[in-house]
Amino acid sequence: MEIIENEPLQVSMPLPRSLDTRIYIHLTIRTKSITLFLTTGSEDEPTMPPTMGSFIYAVPDRFNPAQPISTTLYSHEPTLEFTTRIAKLLARRSGMPVYVGNSASFANCPEGGTVEEEMDVFQRVVGVVSDRLKHVKRDLPLINGA
Repeated sequence: MEIIENEPLQVSMPLPRSLDTRIYIHLTIRTKSITLFLTTGSEDEPTMPPTMGSFIYAVPDRFNPAQPISTTLYSHEPTLEFTTRIAKLLARRSGMPVYVGNSASFANCPEGGTVEEEMDVFQRVVGVVSDRLKHVKRDLPLINGA
């Protein structure tokens, strides 16, 4: 089967309520899987790369579609829960396996990374990916005549 090689989407946007910190998104959607990498950076930080965050694999559960199954491939405790939530949500919405790597830190947010700040970032990231999925799904070939 031929794999459609989409151009990876690479975008950055400011963290909600933060002036100098941005979240960077690298998204690749293929015929049978999605790969998403997230990280943050600010002008105040040195130009050295961030530490590796969590890496999660999630797949839709065909017996219980509301609860995707996820596996932690690499764990970094400060990013684990956020990464798992994004991976599961994207697997449920897309119906495809999803790989999510996340080394984003919300410590530079004005309130130090509260739940509200994390949810703002979560919604923005999911919005970007969902928008891209709408455009790509139209271009994907039907599998097994479905």
